[in-house]
Amino acid sequence: MNEEDKRTTKRKTGDNGEEAVIRLMTKQGFTLLCRNFEVHNVGELDCVFTKNEDVYVVEVRSRQNRGYYPSSAETVDYRKRLKIERTTEYLISHYRLFDRNIVFLVAQVTHDSSGMIKNIELIPF
Repeated sequence: MNEEDKRTTKRKTGDNGEEAVIRLMTKQGFTLLCRNFEVHNVGELDCVFTKNEDVYVVEVRSRQNRGYYPSSAETVDYRKRLKIERTTEYLISHYRLFDRNIVFLVAQVTHDSSGMIKNIELIPF
């Protein structure tokens, strides 16, 4: 498998994870505000939802379950959190969400070797 195929497979895995998170959260009564909100030279937010007066910024991390590895949620390190927070400032301004509570979540999506989603865990950070 060449590098381009690996990137394509990785992107498909990420997209499938995002779609699964959107389905799960909308079933739980959340409304999708936007997906892949990007600010040039700042960052990107995978999924943003609203529910009641709260805004939920969700960083989706997909990983195939192959034995022991650190949690995919652990890959959201300090630098990534800063990028998410800075991008969220632009989101708040863009959508005029000044009076809302902001909740940050990591959606840890685990799938098997065939790409089937096995588990989705929402973890606050």
